[in-house]
Amino acid sequence: MNYRQSLRTITLGVLLVCMVAAPASGQENQKLAQSGFQFLGVVSDARAAALGEAMTSLRSGSSALFFNPAGMAGMNGDFDFTASTNKWIADITHTTFSAAVNPWHGDYGILGFSIQHIDYGEFLGTRVNSASPKGYDDTGTFSLSALALGLGYAKQLSERFSVGAHVRWVRQDLGESMTAVNIQTYFPGTDSSYRVADTVFVSNKLSPLVFDFGTQFKTGFKSLVFGMSVRNFSGEVEYASEGFQAPLVFTLGISIDVMDFIEGLSPDHSLYCSIDASHHRDHPEQLKIGLEYTLMDLLSLRAGYASSNNDETNFSYGIGVSKYGIAFDYAYTPYGVFDAVQRMTVRFSY
Repeated sequence: MNYRQSLRTITLGVLLVCMVAAPASGQENQKLAQSGFQFLGVVSDARAAALGEAMTSLRSGSSALFFNPAGMAGMNGDFDFTASTNKWIADITHTTFSAAVNPWHGDYGILGFSIQHIDYGEFLGTRVNSASPKGYDDTGTFSLSALALGLGYAKQLSERFSVGAHVRWVRQDLGESMTAVNIQTYFPGTDSSYRVADTVFVSNKLSPLVFDFGTQFKTGFKSLVFGMSVRNFSGEVEYASEGFQAPLVFTLGISIDVMDFIEGLSPDHSLYCSIDASHHRDHPEQLKIGLEYTLMDLLSLRAGYASSNNDETNFSYGIGVSKYGIAFDYAYTPYGVFDAVQRMTVRFSY
């Protein structure tokens, strides 16, 4: 591939990615309350958060299951494990685990497993009671939670092309609610009837299956990689009478090591630039950009930007250290009027 062809490849890739995100700035796009299970869209991995979540074309071991499962196919070792914690806004705690094994040394693909757990904390329950001086009764404290268990597979079909899939069993427990119902009773032998009000307890628990798919393609020009993913695909479920689906998102991504263009530079340096464009079911399109400078595979400095559908956050920052197969990543995301979100991830691989 000559210089002009290479330049055209990069230019077309960037234009394609940016075109997906263009509607976000070109029109008013109000897509609200069209999906549930919003915790599936919250990122806990510290490296990904520091890069503005621009991960679709990057390879990241078992944690790729949360972004693009095809990124797991390039795992070099036999085992990879990550554990992440994320203190989200409103004191909601997100914890994720992922593991990948390479039992066939890449010949038949990589197997991955994921766990995502959300603790919403404790709440004080009340119930309307017009006869009470307060107008309500206390029902004590209750807790809410969510859980996702996943099984993934990725395969490098050729030196350049990889595919991956990830299926998750998702459970969200929003506790019980008391609902008033009308019961119609008929008088025997007559056409007369009367209605009485009664109450029933409704369990607000759902357990659908959610699917993720993805591909990655190495162009052959230096380290340039294209990625595509479809995440959170599900059937329709409902609480009470309102149906909804998981927060479906389509993403195109491109990444390259900028140091490839600097001749004579030591391979101990790398500066990856990653760009993602995402089309969401429930909010406007997003453009995400991440930069990661790594020195001697030991120290990484990261920064990211994500065009947002709110006024509270756009930029994120992070740092990572790695040695002897053990890595620690930290990410800091300012959140405006809320407390800053801090994420930490530990990785072990061999």
